[in-house]
Parts: sequence; C-alpha cells; structure tokens
Amino acid sequence: MSNHRQQKHAKLPPLESEEVSSTRWQFITMTAQEEDLIHRMHKLIGDRWDLIAGRIPGRKPEEIERYWIMTHLEGFGIRRRG
Repeated sequence: MSNHRQQKHAKLPPLESEEVSSTRWQFITMTAQEEDLIHRMHKLIGDRWDLIAGRIPGRKPEEIERYWIMTHLEGFGIRRRG
C-alpha cells in the first residue's frame, strides 16, 4: 500500500516554483508611460494582466505581471533599474 501512495504522489504535477524563481527572471524595463498606465489600470481593474497588456502594444500579460511582482512585492529581491 505504501508503494501505491508513492506512485500516486509521483504523478502529481510539479510545483510551480519555476514561475516565481527570481534567479531565472531578468528585470523588465518599462517606459515611464508604460509604468504609469500599469499603475493606473491596476488601481482600476486589479490584477487583470491580460486587459492591461492589451493596452500596451508589444507587451504580454506575463511580462506585466512579472514587472508588477518584481517592483511591488516585498522580499522579492533588490529592485534593479537600469
């Protein structure tokens, strides 16, 4: 029975730690206009990254979310702006 549990456990999807690993993320640089729009839209509609990205040509929802996480969550790491 113990072996059966181990097999079940092995079939679980991996944790999503890769998504939030700061060592794999590079800082995303936004223009002042992009930053302003992101802040204003986030205040209005929250973390609906797909809608925010739709207002910024060439940006993907994942980039917007990653930018927000890297600049607004404490403990994520040192903010690097170039």
